[in-house]
Amino acid sequence: MKKLLIFLLIISSLPVLAQFGNPKISAQSDKYDFGEVKQNTTVTHEFTIMNNGNADLVIKKVKASCGCTAAKPTKDLLKPGESAKIKVSFNTDRRKGLQRKHVYIFSNDPKTPELRLTFTAKVIEDKSKELAPKIKLSSKRFNLGNIQEGKVVDFKVKVINEGKKPLQIKKVVASCGCTAALMTNKTIMPGGSGWLNVKFNSKKMHGKIARTVSVYSNDPRHPVEVITLFANIIKGK
Repeated sequence: MKKLLIFLLIISSLPVLAQFGNPKISAQSDKYDFGEVKQNTTVTHEFTIMNNGNADLVIKKVKASCGCTAAKPTKDLLKPGESAKIKVSFNTDRRKGLQRKHVYIFSNDPKTPELRLTFTAKVIEDKSKELAPKIKLSSKRFNLGNIQEGKVVDFKVKVINEGKKPLQIKKVVASCGCTAALMTNKTIMPGGSGWLNVKFNSKKMHGKIARTVSVYSNDPRHPVEVITLFANIIKGK
């Protein structure tokens, strides 16, 4: 009789025990190697995470280490036996050599509340840009101070080519018609320089203003350089 009562007690408690099951997070693979990757490119990979437990798995947060980004999982609630994808992107800009980054998955798994995914890559430096033109401006900020309304102010910006190929100035664009900018020469040889002549007309202006001049060139690292000029226009009497 006692054995029968114990057996019935165990059978009746099974549904209750099932209600108190736990989720169990795991990854199809917690490591990925991109191999050799060219510098200044972005590579992506999708990790697969699964719920091998017997209760719902809730993904609370996904955090990526510096230099990479991780998108939200395709779903943040996984029933027992379900899986989801997490897309990871890595930008190799200004990086070289062996890289190791991590993505952290925070969930309601009591045994593994933080699952770490790891990827590696060997970034190959882009040597071609070492032979490219390299623009340098003598200054990118000009404070013209107090200017009487209607006054025209001229100033020059020295444009230097620190690269190893000719620098081509494609165009110069001012933010308003009040500013004119012209290059003395549009092709600057390696080690050479030229002048950007800027003319600012304060006609019909007053108060503190800021205007820009954008220089477009064939420098692959800095195709656009922006010069900003500031002034305080004093209204004429």
